[in-house]
Amino acid sequence: MKLYNTLSRSIEDFKPIDENSVKMYTCGPTVYNYAHLGNLRMYIHEDVLEKTLRYIGYPVKRVMNITDVGHLESDADDGEDKMLKGAKRENKTVWEIAQHYTDAFFRDIEKLNIKKADVVAKATDYIDQYIEFIKGLEKKGFTYIANGNVYFDITKVTNYTKLSGMDLEQLRTASREDVDVDVHKKNPQDFVLWFTKSKFENQAMKWDSPWGVGYPGWHIECSVISLVNLGEQMDIHCGGVDHIPVHHTNEIAQTESYTGKDWVKYWWHGEFLIDNDGKMSKSSGEFLTLSLIEKKGFNPLSYRYFVLNSHYRKQLAFSFDSLASAENAYTKLKSRVKSIKDNLDDKGANEQAAVRYKEAFKKCLEDDLNTANAITVLFDMLKTDELNSSQKLELVADFEKVLSLDLLKEETIEIHDELADYIEEMIQKRQDAKKNKDYQLADSIRAELLEKGIVLEDTRQGVNWKKIN
Repeated sequence: MKLYNTLSRSIEDFKPIDENSVKMYTCGPTVYNYAHLGNLRMYIHEDVLEKTLRYIGYPVKRVMNITDVGHLESDADDGEDKMLKGAKRENKTVWEIAQHYTDAFFRDIEKLNIKKADVVAKATDYIDQYIEFIKGLEKKGFTYIANGNVYFDITKVTNYTKLSGMDLEQLRTASREDVDVDVHKKNPQDFVLWFTKSKFENQAMKWDSPWGVGYPGWHIECSVISLVNLGEQMDIHCGGVDHIPVHHTNEIAQTESYTGKDWVKYWWHGEFLIDNDGKMSKSSGEFLTLSLIEKKGFNPLSYRYFVLNSHYRKQLAFSFDSLASAENAYTKLKSRVKSIKDNLDDKGANEQAAVRYKEAFKKCLEDDLNTANAITVLFDMLKTDELNSSQKLELVADFEKVLSLDLLKEETIEIHDELADYIEEMIQKRQDAKKNKDYQLADSIRAELLEKGIVLEDTRQGVNWKKIN
């Protein structure tokens, strides 16, 4: 298997530290709001990476953190506290916010057939371990205290920017320029390990520590959670490309300073999902969530299919038109599989051809996770005359260990609340259009619903609707 390693900036042969297992860490969500589609794209790619490793024979232990403690908008210890921001927005406690959006995140990944990590670690469960970690760095001379806060001194680290390849001036430019500069830092890129004083009054999440009552800096959680659950060295650390210059750079600095060892063998980063305004974020009013596309009538697995037809290291442009195209292709794929399933035939088996298709699928995944080519192999296999229908279904089941698109799952027609609300809203718009004698709009609404499998029936009593496969 070959993977792109951000650390070497090249595609490398994948060789785990221990041939009998793979240790993998994935940066989890900050649970102050719903995950947007850009976040979920990364989790889909990480899911495929883990399932591919298992598919080719590696046992995997994957750990993911849940950031449920104050995390600032900027990687550089600047900006607004996200958890506090969420609590103010919804008039809830930060603890209620954290639990609500943690639950929402796991509902989303279940709908997308993303496997839950073997270890899910809440940041707030590791406060004692953070304190011990900071004490260890303090003992080794990597920290200093200013204005009551404990800082990590990056000048004590050789090759601080080895992951990003940037010089320090580039890193300063990469950081947000519209935030207040922390005048207490010795160096602009130093970062906080423990806050006892910050610009936030009445901070809800605080704990006792040797340096005073406060809370941890956010870079520390991934380092400590991985050390506790995976040991001092691991194979793969995943995350978005936006984490490279600061967050992951700081993780490396503090972890390797603490252990005295190289920490991660392969740094694996995914590119952005972009919309018309560029990088997708939660800053806009109605940002793109899985619930939103469900409300518009889309199947969550159509989004998974959309993502799998792109490469994780390339930016992916999102639009509802492109999602609709993906859903159309996904629906046709499911129909083709169903047709094969309905016409089972086990005569004339060609074992050599079956092995050839399986190897072709595997090679695509081993080629830096080329899921788009893997799906092409799936289509070619379904169309070929070399295999009987029983062999095709066996291969679909095999490929599904990685793709996880429910291709063999029996369809059950379910109408979730978001879709029901959307249908009723569209029916009302159609009724208004007909009252205004805008029959073209009324017909287009009926056609739009029909594309999503919703059939309207006009009766004397009103409009009835039903969902069809």
